[in-house]
Amino acid sequence: MPDRGGGPSGPRMRVGRPSRRARTLLMTLGVLAVLAMAFIMFAGFWTDWLWFRSVHYSTVFTTTLWTKVGLFAVFGLIMAGAVGFNIWLAHRLRPPLSAMSMEQQSLDRYRMSIAPFKKWLLLGIAVLVGLIAGASAAGQWKTWLMYVNGVPFGQQDPQFHLDVSFYTFDLPWYRFLLGFGFAAAVLSLIAAAIVHYLYGGLRVTSPGARATAAATGHLSVLLGLFVSLKAVAYWLDRYGLAVKSSDFKAADNWTGLRYVDANAYLPAKTILFCIAAICAALFFATLWRRTWQLPVIGFGLMVLSAILIGGLYPAIVQKFQVQPNEQAKESPYVEKNIKATRDAYGIAGSEVKDYAGVPAAGTDKAKLRQAADTTASVRLLDPNIVSPAFQQLQQVKGYYAFPSTLAVDRYNGQDTVIGLRELNIGGIPKNNWINDHFKYTHGYGVVAAKGTTAGDQGAPDFTQSDLPSKGMFGTDFEQRIYYGEQTKQYSIVGGPQKELDYSDDKGEKETSYQGDSGVNLDNPVNRAAYALAFSEPQILYSGAIGEGSRILYNRTPKERVEAVAPWLTIDGAPYPAVVDGRIVWIVDAYTTTNGYPYASRTTLGDSTADSLTNSQRAVVAQENQVNYIRNSVKATVDAYDGKVNLFQWDTNDPVLKTWMKAFPGTVKEKSEISKDLMAHLRYPQDLFKVQRELLTRYHVTDPQTFLSGSEAWAVPDDPTTKGTAVPPYYLSMKMPGQPEKDQVFSLTTTFTPNERDNLSAFMAVNADPGTPDYGKIRILKMPTSKPVDGPKQVQSKFNSEPKIAESIRLLRGGDSEVEYGNLLAVPLDGGMLYVEPVYVRSAGLKYPLLRKVLVTYGGQTAFEDTLDKALGVVFGAETATPPTTPTTPNQPPGDGTTKPPGSQDPTVKAALADASKAFDDADKAMKAGDWTAYGKAQADLSAALKRAVEAENKLAAQPKPGG
Repeated sequence: MPDRGGGPSGPRMRVGRPSRRARTLLMTLGVLAVLAMAFIMFAGFWTDWLWFRSVHYSTVFTTTLWTKVGLFAVFGLIMAGAVGFNIWLAHRLRPPLSAMSMEQQSLDRYRMSIAPFKKWLLLGIAVLVGLIAGASAAGQWKTWLMYVNGVPFGQQDPQFHLDVSFYTFDLPWYRFLLGFGFAAAVLSLIAAAIVHYLYGGLRVTSPGARATAAATGHLSVLLGLFVSLKAVAYWLDRYGLAVKSSDFKAADNWTGLRYVDANAYLPAKTILFCIAAICAALFFATLWRRTWQLPVIGFGLMVLSAILIGGLYPAIVQKFQVQPNEQAKESPYVEKNIKATRDAYGIAGSEVKDYAGVPAAGTDKAKLRQAADTTASVRLLDPNIVSPAFQQLQQVKGYYAFPSTLAVDRYNGQDTVIGLRELNIGGIPKNNWINDHFKYTHGYGVVAAKGTTAGDQGAPDFTQSDLPSKGMFGTDFEQRIYYGEQTKQYSIVGGPQKELDYSDDKGEKETSYQGDSGVNLDNPVNRAAYALAFSEPQILYSGAIGEGSRILYNRTPKERVEAVAPWLTIDGAPYPAVVDGRIVWIVDAYTTTNGYPYASRTTLGDSTADSLTNSQRAVVAQENQVNYIRNSVKATVDAYDGKVNLFQWDTNDPVLKTWMKAFPGTVKEKSEISKDLMAHLRYPQDLFKVQRELLTRYHVTDPQTFLSGSEAWAVPDDPTTKGTAVPPYYLSMKMPGQPEKDQVFSLTTTFTPNERDNLSAFMAVNADPGTPDYGKIRILKMPTSKPVDGPKQVQSKFNSEPKIAESIRLLRGGDSEVEYGNLLAVPLDGGMLYVEPVYVRSAGLKYPLLRKVLVTYGGQTAFEDTLDKALGVVFGAETATPPTTPTTPNQPPGDGTTKPPGSQDPTVKAALADASKAFDDADKAMKAGDWTAYGKAQADLSAALKRAVEAENKLAAQPKPGG
C-alpha cells in the first residue's frame, strides 16, 4: 500500500507466504517422505516374496496374498457401500426446512459446519469402516479357503445327520458372514439414526411426532434386517449345539449336545427362530403402516421369549428332569461323545487288555532272565541328561553347541541318541557384525552314541564323533549345518567374505557356501529392502557383500515349515537324521480343527506339557483348543540348503485333502518318501501326549462307567521332578499280544489312578512306520484289587532302601551330584520291569557319567554297575554287590584314582611306565580343556595297559619251578 503521508513508498512486504524455494523444498521433502513410507511398506512385501520364491513355495505366498486381497476388497466395499448408502439415503430423506424448534436451532450450527464437507465426510466415513471391515475379513482367509475347498468326511453327526465337513468347513464361514452382517446392520443403523437426528428426521425433545414417515420407514427396514439376522443366528445356533463346549463333571471341555440341549435348547432355538422371523416381518411392514407400535411389541416379546424359553426353561429341565436321574438321562449323549472323541483323536482303535502287573508264582527265573534281554532293548543313555557329556567330549570349539535334549532314533537296528554340532553364536570369540553374520555361519557334524550301552567309565559310547565327523555314517555326506534349532540369526554367505568351516590340528579351514538357498543380494533394491527389514544399514553399503552373496534367514526347521504351510500345527520336537547322504531335520506336522461335532476339546499347550517342556523344548501351539488332530504331514528340512519337503502321511485325512486343494502342488505324495527316510520316521511325541491325556478318561467306552468316573486315570508326575508330567519314552520292545516277533521301536507311558500313586495302566504305541501295525495303541490295564507299584512308588522305595541309600551317599562323596535318568517300565511275563540309569556328575567334571543301574521286578531290587549285573541279581543269577567306595568317582573316562600296580618283569614295567605317563598326560589335557590331546592320551593309556596285561598273562602261563 502507498504511504498516505506523501513520503516515498517503501518496498512491498510478503507476509506469511513462503518463498518459491521454500515451497519447492517442502514439496520435495513431502514427496521423499511419501516415497520413504511407500518403500518401507514395499520392503516387507518384497522380502517376503523373495523368501518364498527362494524356497520354491511362491504359490503359498500368492494364494494367501490374493485371498487376503480379495476378502479385503469385497467385504471392505460391501461395508463401505452399506454404511455410505444409508448415510446418503438418510440425508436424502431429510424433511424440508420448517419452523425451527429449540432442538433444531441447537443442531443448526453443526449442520452449517459440515455443509461444505458433506461429500468428503461421507467418503471418509465409508472408507474408514471399509478399511476396518476389510482388514477383519482378510484375517478370515483360512476360513474362506476351507469353505470353498472343503471335502466331505464321509461321517455324519448323530443329531442332525449332516456330514462332519458342515461343522468343520461350512459353519465357521456362515458364522463369519453372520457376524459381518450384524456389524453392517448396526453401523448402518447408528449412522442413519445420527443423520436423521441431525437433519430433523428424528426428534428427542421437540413437540409432535418423534420421527418423520421417511425416517420411520428407513430405520424400520434396518431394524428388520437386524432381527432377520438374529433369526438366522437362532437357526445356526441349533447346529452350533453339536460343537458347543460346556462344563460337565464327566469330562473337561465337554463338547456336543446333552439331554438339556436336545430336549430344551434345541426346541427353544427353533421357537425363537420363528418368533424372530415374525418380528422381522413386522418391522418391514412399517414401510406401509408407518408406526412402530407392532414391531416394538414384537421385539419385546422376542426378548422376553429369549429369557423364558432360551434361559429359564432349560434351567428347569436340568433341575427337575436331569439331576434326579442324571446317568439315565445323559447316557445316550455320553455314548455319542465317547465315540466322536475317540474317532476325532485317532484313539478309536486302542486295544485295552487286562494285565496282572505281578509275575506268576513259580516262574523259572532263568527264563525270565533270558526274556528280559529279548523283550526290550532298555535305553540307558538318557537323551535329557547326557547332552553335557556330548558338549564336553564333542563340542571341540566354544562356538559349537548341542541341544539340551538330544534325539532318539534307530540305526542298523540299534536305538541311538543323536545330536548335531550346531553353531553357538554366544561362543564366538569376538562378537561383531562380520563375525556374527559372515564368518561364523554354520555348525559342523553329527554325533551319535549307542542308546543301550555306555562306554568307558559311563561316558557315551559314541558311534559317530569327532570333527569332521566319522563313524557309522562314514564321512561321505554333507556335514555342514546351516539350518538348525539353534540357528536363529541371519547369515550372509557366498560372497567375497570367506566363512570359517571348522578347525583341526592344522588350523582353521575356510569355505564358501555353494548351496542355492537364501536370497541373492546382487540387486541393490534387494539390499535396500533387507537393510530395512533387518534394521541393518550396513547391508546396503558393506564391502563384504558382493557378487554371489546370499542372505539366509528363517533358519530353524519349525520356522521354515510353518512359513511354507501356515495351515499346519508343528510338533515341538524336530529331530535330525542322516538320510540319503544328507543331514535333514524331520518335522512332524498336524492338521487340526475345533469343529468336530460331539468331540471334546483339549488345549494343546496343556496336553503336551511335561517335565521337559519347561526349559528344554517347545510346547506345541500353547493356546490352541482343538477337538480333532491328525499327524497328516511329515516334513523334512535339509540342514545344508534349507530345502523344505512336505509329504502326505495320512492319506485319509479330509482336512489335509482340503488344504491340498487350496494349495495344489505343495504337499508331495506319500509314495515319494524314500526308503532311507522312511526308516527314520516315527510316531510323534506331541500327538502321543494329546492321545494319552484323552485316554485317561476315554479308554472307557461304557457311558455309565464314564459318568461315574471310577475308572478315570491320570498321567503321573515325573518321579524325579515335582509337579510336572512324566514324558513319554522311546525304546525298542515287545508288547504282550504284539503280532511282530521282534522288538519294535515304540513310544511308551504309564498311568496312575486319580489322586493315587500305584500303576493303573501301561500304554505303548508302535512307532515304527516300517511295520504294518504302525500307530496301533495298546494299553495294559492293571487290576484294581491288587495294587501295582507306580513310578513314584518305585522311586520312593529305591530312595529308602538302606543299601542303595548308602551307595548313593558314597556316590555323592566329594561334592558329586547324582542325577536320575528316565525310569523305564517294560511289561515282562505278567509283571512290570522298571529300569533307571543313575548318573554321577563329579565336582571335577562338567558332565554326568553313567555309574549305576537300578532294576526292580516282582519285589526284587538291584543297584549295580551294569544292566546285565542288575538283571542277574534281580533274577537270582548273581549276588548283589555290597556298597563300596567307587574306585573312580571323580575322574573322566579311562582315568583312575591310583596308578596300575607294579611288576618286576621288564616288559610289564615298561608298559606300566608308559601307562603312568599317559595317565599324567590325560590329567593335564583334561585340566587344560584340550580334548584332542586328552583323546590321544586315553588311546596311549589303553594301549599301554593292554601290553602290560598281555605280558602278565604270558608270565602266568609259563611253567613254575617244580611244577
